[in-house]
Amino acid sequence: MNKFCMNAIAAAVAAVVASPVLSAEDTAFWYNEGQRTLADLKKEFPNMRKAKNVILFVGDGMGVSTVTAARILEAQLKGGDGERNALAFEKLPYLALSKTYSANQQTSDSAPTMAAMIAGVKTNDGVFGLGPEVPRRSTDATMLEQYKIKSLVQIAEEAGLSTGVVSTARITHATPAATYAHSTERNWERDTQVPAGAPNKDIASQLIDNFGPGKIGDGIEVVLGGGRREFIPSTMNDPEDAGSKGRRGDGRNLAAEFEAKFNGEFIYDRAGFDNFNVNSGKRLLGLFEQSHMEYEHDRPTDTGGEPSIAEMTEKAIEVLERNKKGFVLVVEAGRVDHAHHVGNAYRALTDAIALSDAVKKAMEMTDPRDTLIVVTADHSHTFTIAGYPKRGNPILGKVVTPGNEAPNYSLAADGNPYTTVSYANGLGYRENSPVEDAYADGLGAQVGRVADLRDVDTTNPNFHQEALVPLGSETHAGEDVAIYAGGPRAHLFRGTREQNYIFHVMKDALGL
Repeated sequence: MNKFCMNAIAAAVAAVVASPVLSAEDTAFWYNEGQRTLADLKKEFPNMRKAKNVILFVGDGMGVSTVTAARILEAQLKGGDGERNALAFEKLPYLALSKTYSANQQTSDSAPTMAAMIAGVKTNDGVFGLGPEVPRRSTDATMLEQYKIKSLVQIAEEAGLSTGVVSTARITHATPAATYAHSTERNWERDTQVPAGAPNKDIASQLIDNFGPGKIGDGIEVVLGGGRREFIPSTMNDPEDAGSKGRRGDGRNLAAEFEAKFNGEFIYDRAGFDNFNVNSGKRLLGLFEQSHMEYEHDRPTDTGGEPSIAEMTEKAIEVLERNKKGFVLVVEAGRVDHAHHVGNAYRALTDAIALSDAVKKAMEMTDPRDTLIVVTADHSHTFTIAGYPKRGNPILGKVVTPGNEAPNYSLAADGNPYTTVSYANGLGYRENSPVEDAYADGLGAQVGRVADLRDVDTTNPNFHQEALVPLGSETHAGEDVAIYAGGPRAHLFRGTREQNYIFHVMKDALGL
């Protein structure tokens, strides 16, 4: 049994032993716990070995407040002690902070932040695979070639390692796309979105065209996520969704090209996922939705039976570990970000918990002596935890102070109760509405202190938290995010670092 697994089991046992009955947490309890933790950490020493494998997990929009709330919610959903819980990646031994600003913005989007992490250079918002000299939406062919930068995935491909990209978003979305493509506009996901006459290639086509003979490596071994519509032509029926077609205008079927060019297999549903033979030697392209994959909360009702992010991580490792030289795997929980944008904390937090499950699976399947695991976020959100709720109060509930029980809620200046979690900006309060409708002109949203929440179930998955500043979509936030790491050279993650430093540690660990 490897060390990651042993640590996880020990933590699980500790969580069971730690009773929500707070009377047991007396002075001696806290003092002795501190002493035990100190003694355990004194026994640890850095792993200076070269890494065979690197796995980068990105919780898109998973700021520190999201991690804290997800930690609490995970245990509370099981009837446990939320405050003393720990997500799987919080058990990794090393921690640092990442400064997420881009080359041209204090608060950035996912394109330059992922570019920093996977290619080692800070660039401009909306841009990846290109240096900060290139402005967004540039169509200057000379600049596109002169300032092109390679990602860790591309460098690993050149070195003969296997590579994989997993995301719950479209594979052509900013974070996964930055692993294989070069673009001055993150929204040019398919050919019909690229300006006529521009030398830029659309993002989807670059998954095929950037690899192979005369290019980089021999092709990414595993690609799993959403975004089918960007890969199949507008004349072709979608294989899963009746009445829907692809959206490419150039007639290319990139899924078929992946199969032909890379000895690959294209799948789109649970049956294909379960039936894929990881020992076949074939590369795997799985696109499980036309657009983004379902939120974890909604995944069980998906028509095609989508795999979870943990299952996709497991499948990817099973394919990649066949290469004795090693592998690089990037896994993104993309929909944490999307749920925050629509002010729906429940789905954001349950998708963060799903990412924790994926990290746990990776820790169980790999050896910390040769595998560097890094878990971080590209940026944060305006999501906040506030008020003075008592210990054990539902993290998605209304604030109840120590010594009180619901309905004796803590009241705001307007005489109404308020929730522990909320947003600094966004669509605002809606009691019970499908999350995917939230972008529809702010329909039903009430910003500010409008509603009396006494009889509202704020823990309902479809509840949308209150927001202070009215916007059509909640925004990213600019504060630092955390980096959690374990394995070879993981001790190099310490202090407050520029976000592009993450790439340099991973590359150094692999000896590339």
